Amino acid sequence: MRRADKEIKDKAEIESVLQKANICHLGLCDNGLPYVVPVNYGYADGCLYIHSASEGRKIDLLRKNNLVSFTIYTGDELVRSDKACNWSMKFRSVMGVGRATLIEDRQGKEAALRTIMRHYSEKSTDFDPSRVEKILIIKINIDTMAGKRSG
Repeated sequence: MRRADKEIKDKAEIESVLQKANICHLGLCDNGLPYVVPVNYGYADGCLYIHSASEGRKIDLLRKNNLVSFTIYTGDELVRSDKACNWSMKFRSVMGVGRATLIEDRQGKEAALRTIMRHYSEKSTDFDPSRVEKILIIKINIDTMAGKRSG
């Protein structure tokens, strides 16, 4: 990282960003071109979990190349100034890369869905079996990640 003073080195602070943010920007490769899609997610044990339809561009790309990147951020706030070049943003972010696998068995999907639901709500829930059957879960085993804070 170019600005070492902005790097988040504390693993607990990185985990805090992963737990508090609402959206993950998932980066995939489409024949040498970047494809980024915002998704809801859950995080547990060094892995991201994303629910998805069982077909579509994202799934097609993952079946061809399971190397992914991600960006997650929280606390974004515009910092205004009287001078144009002094404007800034406050935020905390985590960026990383990993390998995606598709979870297609019912038990694995329900466990991942519980992780995703815990990310957004303290309520426990039961899942409609017909809906669970129609989805896939993308599990991202994180290889590397780095945190950054600004402001």
